[in-house]
Amino acid sequence: MSQSSQFTTTRRKQRTLAKAVAFSGIGVHTGEKVNMRFCPAAEGHGVVFQRVDLPGRPLIPARIEYVCDTLRSTTIGIDKVRIHTVEHVLAAVRAFEIDNLLIEVSNIEPPIGNGSSDAFVKMIEEAGIVEQQATTPIVKIREPLYWSDKDIHLVALPYDGYRITYTLHYPDSDILKAQFYTGTITSETFKNEIAGCRTFSLYKEVAMLMDRGLIKGGSLDNAVVIQDNVVFSREGLRFPDEMVRHKVLDVIGDLSLVGIPFEAHIIAVRAGHSSNFHMAKAIYKHINSGS
Repeated sequence: MSQSSQFTTTRRKQRTLAKAVAFSGIGVHTGEKVNMRFCPAAEGHGVVFQRVDLPGRPLIPARIEYVCDTLRSTTIGIDKVRIHTVEHVLAAVRAFEIDNLLIEVSNIEPPIGNGSSDAFVKMIEEAGIVEQQATTPIVKIREPLYWSDKDIHLVALPYDGYRITYTLHYPDSDILKAQFYTGTITSETFKNEIAGCRTFSLYKEVAMLMDRGLIKGGSLDNAVVIQDNVVFSREGLRFPDEMVRHKVLDVIGDLSLVGIPFEAHIIAVRAGHSSNFHMAKAIYKHINSGS
């Protein structure tokens, strides 16, 4: 990937993990058991998933060109090989600035954990992070980028650092009628303010997802369900605005698929995986074209 000389870039040492770490659980959509390992990787390797349960142990880089579905989660794939629901893992990897990582999974999606990025942050902290000799550029977005569709909007603005502002608005839900979050994303703010925020769904959506053969592993242990003005959760809400914070988590994970660190202020209104994907494509094109 090349970056135009028109862009302002800084550089930092590439980073990987100090040792391999593992985590097991079930997939939220399949309900099947899955083992996952984070493995250190060489300079220039990038973040790459590997389906260790399949012949040949195929590799799928976590990059925008391998996205093949954004219905309710983000799926990457090559040919007929797929890995679903990668965004929660990638959010933690991006927030902790891990450039080179092999992610081994033994099924079609990573373990859902508690529906947040908590488990993946703990994996990174258990393994430790090491700097490598090679460097990576950090590209500053040079001009505003826009994407919108009806009442869904995404903007990327020039910014020194990485900031996300998100407005959540579900007009038919009093609880979700208006939630707002803005913050600079670092490993610390991600760990303390974002990582523990769980996926959520409206009760009326649950039956629809089940009819589609999804969320077979979903439960109140790994999701927040909202019906009218009632929140169903095994432990209650972790933040009063936990839902909008989870949307920020999804934005971080989805935009990491650009494949190179960038600095910008991302402003999102009612954005989901599909719109995040479109913004990631716009950022990718911007970085590579210099315009």
